[in-house]
Amino acid sequence: MSHPLFRTKKIDKILHDAKTMADDHHGGAGLKRVLTMRDLTFFGIAAIIGAGSFSSLGMAVFSGGPGVVVLFIICGIACGFTALCYSEFASRIPVAGSAYTYAYASFGELFAWIIGWALIMEYSIGNIYVAFSWSDYFTSFLHKINIHIPDYLTCSYREAHNIAIATANNPGQATGSTKELLNAWNTAPVIAGLRIIFDLPAIIINLLITCLVYRGIKESRNFSNAMVVLKLSIVLLVIMVGGYMIFHDDLTANWHPVNSEGVHAFMPNGFSGVMAAVSGVFFAYIGFDAVSVLAEESKNPQRDLPRGMILSLIICTTIYIVLALVLTGTVVYSKFENVGDPLAYIFEPQNLNIGWMQMLVAICAVIAMTSVLLVFQMGQPRIWMSMSRDGLLPPVFQKIHPKYKTPSFATILTGVAVGAPILFTDKDFVLDFTSIATLFAFVLVCGGVLLIPVKEKLPGKFNMPYINSKILFPLIVAAAIIIAHFAADNYFTQLFNITEDNASFNISSIVFWCIMIVLAIVSFFKNWSLIPLLGLSTCMYLLTGMTGMNWAWFGGWLAIGLIIYFSYGYRKSRLAAA
Repeated sequence: MSHPLFRTKKIDKILHDAKTMADDHHGGAGLKRVLTMRDLTFFGIAAIIGAGSFSSLGMAVFSGGPGVVVLFIICGIACGFTALCYSEFASRIPVAGSAYTYAYASFGELFAWIIGWALIMEYSIGNIYVAFSWSDYFTSFLHKINIHIPDYLTCSYREAHNIAIATANNPGQATGSTKELLNAWNTAPVIAGLRIIFDLPAIIINLLITCLVYRGIKESRNFSNAMVVLKLSIVLLVIMVGGYMIFHDDLTANWHPVNSEGVHAFMPNGFSGVMAAVSGVFFAYIGFDAVSVLAEESKNPQRDLPRGMILSLIICTTIYIVLALVLTGTVVYSKFENVGDPLAYIFEPQNLNIGWMQMLVAICAVIAMTSVLLVFQMGQPRIWMSMSRDGLLPPVFQKIHPKYKTPSFATILTGVAVGAPILFTDKDFVLDFTSIATLFAFVLVCGGVLLIPVKEKLPGKFNMPYINSKILFPLIVAAAIIIAHFAADNYFTQLFNITEDNASFNISSIVFWCIMIVLAIVSFFKNWSLIPLLGLSTCMYLLTGMTGMNWAWFGGWLAIGLIIYFSYGYRKSRLAAA
């Protein structure tokens, strides 16, 4: 018998419990099944095309230059393999809970809790970044129409404090957004020795979105679909106008800028510069997995969930690649430092100088990130609801509103979990924190597919293609090792030369290659499916780009989660009582 920490929940029991709990004394008639494949695809697009394209893309371009396109392709491939794994699970377990529920069926209860705790970082904490970005675009739009909110009500305390310290000796050198942050610090009212600085628009939009999600899935669906159509139209317009100007003004040389050594290069900062942008680029993809959380509100989840995830991912990956080429073609990559509104920035007077497009993009960005907030805010309560059903959280988390048919308490708590940290954190911290948690969840989902029994293929349901990895995966690993050795001189020798500057990357890379070799050996004997292995490999490779500070914060977050699990969930688990 397996250890209680790794007790798994059989798929049949998960489906039975979901049906039973829908009619228990907590919820009444359960969640409404109103979502079609089109709705699910639109929810996926709503989540993906948002803060990543409208905000974090700027710093990613600055770090990787035109070569950031390569990272978008790598992330798209990693997410593609992962989407197939999510689809395999969704077709078997069409209930709310996403990766948390899938881990419960494959790895066991402890890993299910860990992945559920990590998903809080993806949805709730990730939404903090989106709220900050929404506020940036919203206040920028207000400035364009001569409506001004005091600077100390449009930024985070942490950002203003850091800038005040950095510019203490040279305040006259502050420019742009730095100047606004410094002004926020200097003009903020002081109560009991504490400067009153907080992002008011971010808090207000979080409150409004929480109210909308609380009201119901149908209202959220209609609102989301309308915003997706509008923002896709604007993004395509940006691509067409920007693309035309690249060739009209003969700006194609920007795709091969001069690097620090005076050489024209597609990757001016090398591949290491491209990989340094992994948090910003991968954040752009966060959200496609949120579709799987809506399983219990889908009309035909075993067919439509996989299609919705894969379609939204293909559409958004294509858009991101073209969008990155347009940004790096219209403006030299080095100008994107600290640019939080890259799509509007390329149309400013010093660049393409198209005022009406700059205004249009600012309006669109507010709409786009509103839809992202909506989808993420819908995802978190449904994960908490699933964890509560399993006894890992108190019963109140699964309470469903009798009129609106939404997880009422969990929705309100999600709003608090997003709103409260807005008062004391900032965008940079949240961006890295969210990306590492999501990649970790993706790794467990891909690995989980390898552990569940092979199912019989059924018509009308998603069936992930089986490709025997016995020979192919060991060959792929061997080829990757050979390419890495010859593509970079003394790659593996340098990998073991660990210094303070490269410690995180080198240690992560050493662990990565060791795991790949072990997986290659095991796959030879186990005849595992190739697709989950490729998803597992690509997501683990992206994790090597995370910094040591990312890992430290993530480890601390997991430690807090484990304390909660062992103090409550381990004892109250429904499997423990069985």
